[in-house]
Amino acid sequence: MRELSGLVQTVVRGSSWWERHGIDGGLLGLAFLSLAAGFFCLQSDNRLLFCLGIFIQGAAHSTITVKGSHMASHYALTESRFWSRIWAVFFIEICGSFPAHEGVHNHVKLHHAYTNVIGLGDSSVWKIPALSRYIYLFLAPLALPILTPLVALGFLKDMEYRRALRSLCFISLGLYGHYWLLLEISGFQSAGSALCCMFFTRAIFAIPFIHVNIFQHIGLPMFSLDKKPKRIQQMSHSVLNLPRHPLLDWAFGHSIVNCHVEHHLFPNLSDHMCLKIKPIVSQYLMEKNLPYNEDSYLSRLQLFIQQYEELMVHVPPITQLVGIQ
Repeated sequence: MRELSGLVQTVVRGSSWWERHGIDGGLLGLAFLSLAAGFFCLQSDNRLLFCLGIFIQGAAHSTITVKGSHMASHYALTESRFWSRIWAVFFIEICGSFPAHEGVHNHVKLHHAYTNVIGLGDSSVWKIPALSRYIYLFLAPLALPILTPLVALGFLKDMEYRRALRSLCFISLGLYGHYWLLLEISGFQSAGSALCCMFFTRAIFAIPFIHVNIFQHIGLPMFSLDKKPKRIQQMSHSVLNLPRHPLLDWAFGHSIVNCHVEHHLFPNLSDHMCLKIKPIVSQYLMEKNLPYNEDSYLSRLQLFIQQYEELMVHVPPITQLVGIQ
């Protein structure tokens, strides 16, 4: 890991601020501009233009809440620790309707620190064994816009009072702000129609969001806490990249889609920097005879349909990587 880190840091030090942070900041800025365009499209009586507004808002909302929140949770948006905390609260709580402290803890402290370690970072949070494969894969994700704030409330009741109150205020501000803009800018006449619009725009990318989260870890080697391998071996075996896709790259970001291996090895790098170091990481892992997992979206979907019981219902077996423990 130290050798690979040296190669990556050479690339990072030779990159401009624009490459390290500016490109992704610009993409998030474009997402906010497209969000505004979506509000104006929703004013239209033309059905095609109205549907376009729903899609634009959905894509922008996903970029802001997934890509923005993900980078903010890793402090990858800026090198300032103060502004990193501000951005984390803004993207995760105001935009994403989830407590920032819990989001960072569960994602960074557990999932990243214990990737595919059973009982800690094994992605079990995404499993709902009571559901059948088709309901889980193609219907249940649509409930995410409703489930996210409800799960957030569950976390708030166990948090320290002042932190919970702050999170509740910011989450409420984000939800009400979206609702108010639909009434005042898009011209919705009733609370019901505005709330339905909020639901549809937030649910458009929910199905691929769930798919990406399970495709890239579940079904790969799993470890016990006392027998997990060294970090570079753990991440190379238990993380998978999906191919580049313009829509998913925009909605979720490179570090979640096609540079997930690189992201797990170097989580504080921005999406663009993960893309830039991708050739170095892939070449290094292959030279060291370590896996560099890649598969297509369709291939993983077929695997999960065929082996749903094994992957999503039963407890997976612990992998024994003989000779490298």
